[in-house]
Amino acid sequence: MALVLGLGLFVYFMLTVGSLGGVRPDLTEYSVGEILAEQDPAVRHGSAELRIVGWYAALSGACVGDSGGVDPLVAWLQRECPLRVLLPQQPSETVTQAVLLKNGLRLAAPNGQPFPPRAQPGGANLQLEQLIFTGHFDDAAAHGCVPDRLVRCQNTFVVSTYDGQVR
Repeated sequence: MALVLGLGLFVYFMLTVGSLGGVRPDLTEYSVGEILAEQDPAVRHGSAELRIVGWYAALSGACVGDSGGVDPLVAWLQRECPLRVLLPQQPSETVTQAVLLKNGLRLAAPNGQPFPPRAQPGGANLQLEQLIFTGHFDDAAAHGCVPDRLVRCQNTFVVSTYDGQVR
């Protein structure tokens, strides 16, 4: 009986000590809906590292737009195609570019690598689960975007990695 009581007190002590200091802000997860509800995520979060949970969609074949201009330092950030977004809910397989732009959070990466591979051979690249993307807003390269795209570049979520395990 004393052993069980001692074990219970030890667990209680460890939980109490473990909860001191609160949640680390760099580990906070946001839903896409929370981020989309904000007026200007780049102003709210700056360039702090965030984790955002949502449904990933990528459109390349049916995407209409330019390649980001001639400046390679910012072309990856202001490029319109391929379009990569994170959505609050799973889109249909026939989702259009207009719907993705209207309802999604635009994603980009300097090397284009940290994105999921194609889940289906054609159409929009949709995943069968929500994903957690780690990255930041207000990338330093955003200030080199053309004036028409400056705000969009600042509010593009620059992805460093993703994970398929929603916690």
